[in-house]
Amino acid sequence: MFTENKKSNSNSFSQQNTIAQGTTLNGDLTSEGDFRVEGIVNGSVTTSGKVVIGKTGAVEGLLSCNNADVEGKFKGTLTVSDTLNLRSSAHIEGDVQIGKLSVEPGATFNASCLMKGSVKELKNETKVASPQNNSKSGQSA
Repeated sequence: MFTENKKSNSNSFSQQNTIAQGTTLNGDLTSEGDFRVEGIVNGSVTTSGKVVIGKTGAVEGLLSCNNADVEGKFKGTLTVSDTLNLRSSAHIEGDVQIGKLSVEPGATFNASCLMKGSVKELKNETKVASPQNNSKSGQSA
């Protein structure tokens, strides 16, 4: 029974779209499935899936996806609703809006970055911690 469910679910968008090394694409790409970029894309890439920019890959423009792994180059506006993983060979420039960020040593990240979701939690923790610190210092004095 479990095998049947996996098969029916995996047929939806199981294939990965690939921009091969040596290919240059000028324009906009939209898909429900995942992308792997080993070539060059000048334009926008929009998907509800995952985007992988390989070591030989480069994207310049707009990238909007659920998750992204970057080993190559990106320049422009990057919006990742969940996790952005930057490998050691990654080079990012531009504006980035993400849910979570993972950076390996050696990656270049020259971008203005906005993390959605985590900002509110940090502000609340800071407000809670401040009164405790003040009361402790008041008792010591």
